[in-house]
Amino acid sequence: MIENNPPQWKRLYIQSKVPTELERLEKLANNLWWSWNNDAIDLFASIDQKKWNEVNHNPIALLDILDYEEYQNLLSNASFMKKLDAISDSFEQYMQATPKKHPAIAYFCMEYGLHASFKLYSGGLGVLAGDFLKEASDENVNMVAVGLLYRYGYFNQKLSIHGEQVAHYDPQRFTYLPIEPVRDERGDWEKVQVQLPGRVLSAKVWKANVGRIALYLLDTDIEENNDEDKFITHQLYGGNQENRFRQEILLGIGGIRLLQNLGFHPEVFHLNEGHAAFIGLERLRRYVQEGLTISQATEVIRSSSLFTTHTPVPAGHDGFPEGMMWHYFNEFANAMSLSWEKFIALGRIDPNNKEEIFSMSHLASKLSQEVNGVSRIHGEVSRHMFQPLYAGFEPDELHIDYVTNSVHYYTWTAKAWQDLYAKTFGKGLQKNQADVKVWEKIKQVPDQEIIRIKKYQKAILIKMVKQRLENNMRARYESPKKIVATMNAFNENTLILGFARRFATYKRATLLFRNPERLAKIVNNPKCPVQFIFAGKAHPADKGGQELIRQIFELSGRPEFLGKIIFLEDYDMDIARVLVQGVDVWLNTPTRPLEASGTSGMKATMNGVLNFSVLDGWWAEGYRPDAGWALPEQRTYDNQDIQNELDAETMYSTLEHEIIPDYYNQNEEGVSHRWVERVKNAIAYIAPQFTMKRMMDDYHQKFYLKLAERHKMMVKDDYKATKELAAWKAKIKGNWKEINVVERDIYNFANAPLPLGEDIKASIVLDLGELSSEDISVELLIARRQDNQVKIISKYEMKRQKIKEAAIAGGEGNSRNGQLVKYICDKKVTFSGVYEYGFRVYPSHKLLAHRQDFSLISWI
Repeated sequence: MIENNPPQWKRLYIQSKVPTELERLEKLANNLWWSWNNDAIDLFASIDQKKWNEVNHNPIALLDILDYEEYQNLLSNASFMKKLDAISDSFEQYMQATPKKHPAIAYFCMEYGLHASFKLYSGGLGVLAGDFLKEASDENVNMVAVGLLYRYGYFNQKLSIHGEQVAHYDPQRFTYLPIEPVRDERGDWEKVQVQLPGRVLSAKVWKANVGRIALYLLDTDIEENNDEDKFITHQLYGGNQENRFRQEILLGIGGIRLLQNLGFHPEVFHLNEGHAAFIGLERLRRYVQEGLTISQATEVIRSSSLFTTHTPVPAGHDGFPEGMMWHYFNEFANAMSLSWEKFIALGRIDPNNKEEIFSMSHLASKLSQEVNGVSRIHGEVSRHMFQPLYAGFEPDELHIDYVTNSVHYYTWTAKAWQDLYAKTFGKGLQKNQADVKVWEKIKQVPDQEIIRIKKYQKAILIKMVKQRLENNMRARYESPKKIVATMNAFNENTLILGFARRFATYKRATLLFRNPERLAKIVNNPKCPVQFIFAGKAHPADKGGQELIRQIFELSGRPEFLGKIIFLEDYDMDIARVLVQGVDVWLNTPTRPLEASGTSGMKATMNGVLNFSVLDGWWAEGYRPDAGWALPEQRTYDNQDIQNELDAETMYSTLEHEIIPDYYNQNEEGVSHRWVERVKNAIAYIAPQFTMKRMMDDYHQKFYLKLAERHKMMVKDDYKATKELAAWKAKIKGNWKEINVVERDIYNFANAPLPLGEDIKASIVLDLGELSSEDISVELLIARRQDNQVKIISKYEMKRQKIKEAAIAGGEGNSRNGQLVKYICDKKVTFSGVYEYGFRVYPSHKLLAHRQDFSLISWI
């Protein structure tokens, strides 16, 4: 008898299955190549635009939610199947292209911004790394990348009714990510193990295919680990300092073990920020266990390592206390037969300063032959920042170079602009992205066509902003009247400025609001209305950055700014793309000189958006008066508050007298020829400088090729050059303090000035002891001091003249035979004025990569 009982439910699992004829669609979805191919994006969107939006443009998720009937409809859609065939063939040809003969490169980074649905990034560093991998794929570079797979990624941002930032951590559904398990020869999941205090940390390995580039990701959220260790890869930059420490151990030490397990043998190791610095320690350990001494192993590691530093802000350089280092690395140091004092000194400026933290940036610098900043100014700032590591050298002398960041053209340029560029520039843009002559052809395009595309992109922006704003405002239970008033404020003819980035205090996001009354007059001009759209996240621990968000949110709700000042929640790559493609002006207001580079303004330029920024970071290189606007590079006041006041007034004035009049000086067709002229100049002369193709070329020419060649030399013939250089350095260190000045004969400048055009006469005799004349050089330096900074004007290497060995008086009445060498200078002076001079003794050897490769110096 059937009883009248409550419902009895049992679980039924129906697995989604893509029909065999559509497996190519699944293959496309599982390689991130689709994310920068417009035809592939359009193909997925055409399946079901509504569902495509619901899954946040994630093709794997889209295919999973399609039902049987929808798959059958696709199979019967001849047009769709034809497009699938064409795109699939294009992808296969792309993947099968013959790789170029590049050095084998291993790229390490804590975050990668590849797509909004793949939460491995927080901001600019990650997006830059993601763009770099995409360009490496396009150019078929021999590169493998290493990172961590975060269960929750970076946080999702919500704002309360009062504008407080609330962080939410939503788990990523790994089955919806373009990743696959990495299996060993037996078919088991590949795992990496790292020793932690009292336990072994295990991490399984995943692979994401970024076009032709393999990105390997480590995941500790597995059964073998305790709860504390499972958390290591839960959140990007999440948890306390010790969790960050463990993340960097996993990335560096675990990353090298991963490559070893998989059989990769890179020639160049690129550390993208100091988070990856522990790769040097693991490589040291390996070489020592293979039989090299610490000194020899250090030479090999340095010869193949590049460290890219991304921030001039001290808080951006990770450091850890000695107690934490001891707890985790005491046994590690013992395994290398390295004393703790020498081990901890690898991350310090002063090895004897017990209070100095262990700096990841200092470790990376000491174990890398090459170091670079990410813009011209940032290179200069980095030389000053790292100068204490190279005592005796002035900042301008350091080997630290720069490669200005750039952006991946196909990811960030709107399809409408790409179509126009392809039509106007002709074939071969991929190879000629950095060629100004190609981009100058934009001048041929009618002004009306430029405006048409600009309005088209702005309409997309307004649609997105209104949808998100309305959803956010309703979620906060804002009044219907306020929602309607905000929605009605949008118009595609309005001048819109965008400001979106990480909310750190030095970015000065609220600079625009120094004079609210004047700003209110600007945005509420009925003939020339202006809107500002803000977006960005502050780190959950950055209370200062969160306060800036709250202030902007509060101002946006005031009657005079309602609908004129907008703040968008939960900034990500999707929002960023629409913003940089849709606004008219991109705004950036960092405190000088703390903007290392910045890339959002570059993306904007690719889309015909004009920049208004401080001449810092990339804009100091890209700015042209006929293609954008700028606040001066140099500070006027030391007092930052007064400087802020001046910068704000300059901004208001530029808006009122240049930007707004230029934009609204339109003819009957709605075209401002002056505005379009600026847009064309920006596209023609600024955009090509900041394509990722140019950046990739710079890294190869400045660093990769040089490092690969040096590494080959250092490992050749059983490390012959390595052993020679390490032995020579040891000899120099052991005898350095024995070098003595025996005689000096220098022109006496105190008695009379040196006439212009005369030679500076000087000779110095050194007793080199056990060293030879080839080991030691002496140079004359002439410098000028300004604002307590020494600027070296001229260097002159003095000529050697060997003197026959002679008996030299030694201590306690003894004598010894010493190597006497006279160093002679006859430098002609070609400039007049008051200068300073000095003589510097330094070791020299043909195998040194550069002067800081062995930064031993003494001044006479």
